[in-house]
Amino acid sequence: MPETVIYHIDVNSAFLSWDAVWRLEQDAAAPDIRTFPAVIGGDEQLRRGIVLAKSPSAKRYGIRTGEPLAAARRKCPTLKIYPPHFDLYVQRSAQFLELLRKYAPSVEAYSIDEAFCDMTGTRLLYGDPVAFAHKLKSIIYEELGFTVNIGVSTNRLLAKMASDFEKPDRVHTLFLDELPQKFWPLPIEELFFVGRSSANRLRSLGITTIGELAASDRSRIVSALKAHGDTLWNYANGIEAVPLTHSEPANKGYGNSMTIPFDVTDEATAKRVLLSLCETVGARLRAAGAYISVVQVQITDCEFRNTSRQTTLASSTNITERIYTCVCELFHAAWDGTPIRLLGVYTSRATLEQYEQYDLFESSRNEKLSRLNSAVDQIRGRYGEDSVKRACFIEQPSDSREISHMTGGMSRAKRNRT
Repeated sequence: MPETVIYHIDVNSAFLSWDAVWRLEQDAAAPDIRTFPAVIGGDEQLRRGIVLAKSPSAKRYGIRTGEPLAAARRKCPTLKIYPPHFDLYVQRSAQFLELLRKYAPSVEAYSIDEAFCDMTGTRLLYGDPVAFAHKLKSIIYEELGFTVNIGVSTNRLLAKMASDFEKPDRVHTLFLDELPQKFWPLPIEELFFVGRSSANRLRSLGITTIGELAASDRSRIVSALKAHGDTLWNYANGIEAVPLTHSEPANKGYGNSMTIPFDVTDEATAKRVLLSLCETVGARLRAAGAYISVVQVQITDCEFRNTSRQTTLASSTNITERIYTCVCELFHAAWDGTPIRLLGVYTSRATLEQYEQYDLFESSRNEKLSRLNSAVDQIRGRYGEDSVKRACFIEQPSDSREISHMTGGMSRAKRNRT
């Protein structure tokens, strides 16, 4: 059996890079926005006026993705701000994935600007995997006009960690024998899936680096962080057992997020936002005939600090109520009470076939909920999304703090086409 080889390929400053290439295609004499302090950002007059992507020179001013444009301007008075073109980014992402599929036997889109490639068994075709990673990086630039980072390892976790090393336009390796030098000295916050809450808990245990977590007693970490702790202990030791899959539905995952027009300070309002997001995610899943088994909640607080929690379900589902129940549990474990600016609900490991651990009472309840969800979908499809609302969305004040009963990252028109 050939040794497993995985690439993680990440587009450098994707939105800004794709915008830059498009502008140069329209006018070869146009300035390349990657070469001076520039960002892609939303409307400065709204709370969505944040940095979505930044050029390398903007990064040198300390400008961070996710911070308000006003704060970025204070750091760099000469900063140039360009509006986003999301339809363009979807198109460029598709071109990126299409090119990768020419060379990789199996490609998994991880997000709009990054992908995993399973290169196992391609040595006879392409030669040394690391040398070919350098060649592929050049091919992407020559054919598509933008740079990428490529991480090379024997599993997805380590390949992704490697690609996050020095940027831009680099190839990095992170094999098991390289963990002591390249991986274990890193601060615990840099381990994949360690949020602020998990980092604080680990530091309270005296664990400050990835290596210290790797060397810790596993049962102690599980006792402190439950199943999430077991995952993190495995990650710290370079263990990531989920295989790279190839046969999938059109979307690997379905999710939505909402930048809230006011700071959320109470759990009841936060859960109403989460329910609104779950309504949209559940409807999209059922429209696609898909079932998911991983649920994640994201919290961005008023200081732009991100926290996320994820769990794997015993049975796959597309039932809104099941997703919402899981999301609430994750939220309760993750939120530290800091005012909230953004909430997100994401799902993954989508399949077109449902699997379920048999439980007589739970199966009966799920069947009833599934029929109810289908009936609601049909009514909304015929009479519009607002034809059926949950009571908690009807019985809320009609003011600037009102939460739509179905909200998230795409317009109603696009949701109806999904």
